[in-house]
Amino acid sequence: MSNFSKYNPLVYTVKGLCRVCYTCVRECPVKAIKIINGQAEIIDERCIACGNCVIVCSQGAKTYYSSIEKVENILSNNRQKILCVAPSFAAEFSVIDDYKIFVGMAKVLGFDLVTEVSFGADLVAQAYKNVFENEKIKSVITSDCPAIVNYIKQYHPELVEFLAPIVSPAIAIAKVLKEKYGEDSQLVFVGPCVAKKAESNSFDENLTFSELRIMFENHKIGSENVEKLEFDKPISGQGAFFPVNHGLLKSIDKTEGFGNGEVITAEGKTKFREAIQEFENGVLKNQHLELLCCDGCIEGPGMSVKGGKLVKRMKISEYVKSKLNNLDEKEWEREKKEYSDIDLSRTFTANDQRLPEPSIEEIETVLVSMGKIQDKDMLNCGACGYETCKAYASAVVEGLAETEMCLPYAIEKLHKSNEELHLSNKQLSDTKSALKQSEKLASMGQLSAGIAHELNNPLGIITLYSSILKDELSAKSEIFGDIEIINEQAARCKTIVEGLLNFARKNKVNLKEVNIVDFIKKSFKSFVKPDNIDLEFNCELDNTIVSIDSEQMMQAITNIEKNAVDAMPNGGKLSVNIKDKGDDFIIEITDTGEGIAKENLEKIFTPFFTTKSMNKGTGLGLPLVYGIIKMHKGKINVKSNNDLKQGSLGTTFIITLPK
Repeated sequence: MSNFSKYNPLVYTVKGLCRVCYTCVRECPVKAIKIINGQAEIIDERCIACGNCVIVCSQGAKTYYSSIEKVENILSNNRQKILCVAPSFAAEFSVIDDYKIFVGMAKVLGFDLVTEVSFGADLVAQAYKNVFENEKIKSVITSDCPAIVNYIKQYHPELVEFLAPIVSPAIAIAKVLKEKYGEDSQLVFVGPCVAKKAESNSFDENLTFSELRIMFENHKIGSENVEKLEFDKPISGQGAFFPVNHGLLKSIDKTEGFGNGEVITAEGKTKFREAIQEFENGVLKNQHLELLCCDGCIEGPGMSVKGGKLVKRMKISEYVKSKLNNLDEKEWEREKKEYSDIDLSRTFTANDQRLPEPSIEEIETVLVSMGKIQDKDMLNCGACGYETCKAYASAVVEGLAETEMCLPYAIEKLHKSNEELHLSNKQLSDTKSALKQSEKLASMGQLSAGIAHELNNPLGIITLYSSILKDELSAKSEIFGDIEIINEQAARCKTIVEGLLNFARKNKVNLKEVNIVDFIKKSFKSFVKPDNIDLEFNCELDNTIVSIDSEQMMQAITNIEKNAVDAMPNGGKLSVNIKDKGDDFIIEITDTGEGIAKENLEKIFTPFFTTKSMNKGTGLGLPLVYGIIKMHKGKINVKSNNDLKQGSLGTTFIITLPK
């Protein structure tokens, strides 16, 4: 028999296949699974080998130790080889109408003898009957299911003394076969149970029905053309009822209580735990417990046929009825008597695997870290694999779970990360745009300075002589109007050149402390406000003293305010709001004008770009504003809407400056 340990586990995770769905965590009755590096790893020392995780894992990430290779080695030697078949074989190989065909297949595989474990169940049933009828024994817990035994030893060690001191049917038949066929015989158990592989060293190796099927397939052994053979002795009787609910009582041929105690049966991962808990709490006084970890052995993890529990029960019943109808009762009774003196006693040692109970403070700390503060935050959705949020938080404290296992928390965290990523992307995009604009403005500044210097002198001469000609000509002269146009356009060109020079020269600021409230109010006097436009000003700063270059900043603010007025030819409202932002302050200048088209928003800070008529704009105002703000180590953003379907029309310039 294989020796199992942390380095040679009975049940384990196939790394890479686990999709971390937490189904195995949810189904494990003892929470012997820990999420490590994105994989649901089984904690060997806590595992009771029930195999629930193997049953529920749709990815095949949970599996158990395969005994096929070792059994193949056994079959290849010259010693007598005996296959001991658990009574649930009738449910596993239900398509085989005659059990004798199954026996024939096993012998073709290489076994010399094929016997039934149910004879061991017959002997064990008599031992239980003696215990149940003993007036001195008030309560006992059946010990034929190794997963139940493991559970009590590891998680209810105080109840070990109540475990029936009786071997399981498998161990009982092993003792019988060793006595009947010799100690040198090699025994192989086959059944639906994974925990049987580690139950005792009574067998040389243990197979599951799934593994036996694989061996049949590997050797191309089918039910066709196989000799029908009877099970080898000893023959069995009612012990074949063992794998179903109330199987022990049926094997004893009793359905009511014994002595002072009534036998209560429970099967399945939830019901058996509830029964044990009530037994420990004293609710079930003077009661005997017949427990199965699975929903009957016919639902064990070593069964290859999943589901159809009622059909499986029917197949077991049909097999047992057929068996009992043809049973040689005299021979059966004789063999039971022959082996009645075999020692079926057994002792158990506690193996406490309980973890220290986390404190309320530790649990609350974990819950708060996941945003679970009030009762309404405790969704108890079970997505993490734990029944309640508090149970999950306890598992986190115990090191069995991670905070990322909470689906609502993970989704909220993902949304937050997405928002932060979106904000980072926006900031990066804004920074790239600002850098691109700065590079463009720097190049334009150099170009503007060169152009301005080259044009300044010729423009001065044109302006001078056009003015002289205008003064010398009579207003009635035919060319007076032409000279006047030349003079006006030369003056306009001079204004543009001055703008270019200003744009090129803005490369440093002279910071001084200024009262921003007085500063903004002063800016309102720098432009002509039509009567149909309302002004609104609001300041939220506690300390209104800021450091700016008042001359340059006045030029920037009034430029935006003038543009706002120009955008509202039919009237509207111009609002200036100053807000606090930690070490910065924000100036928001909003108009209710016609708005800026989306396709123009990216161009408004480009030199010489303007949507105004030829004589009203040079396209240098906003680039100049942009440069001034950047020299103050600030930021300027624009929000605008020119589509009524999208909401109110208007534009807002948002200027962020250090205090």
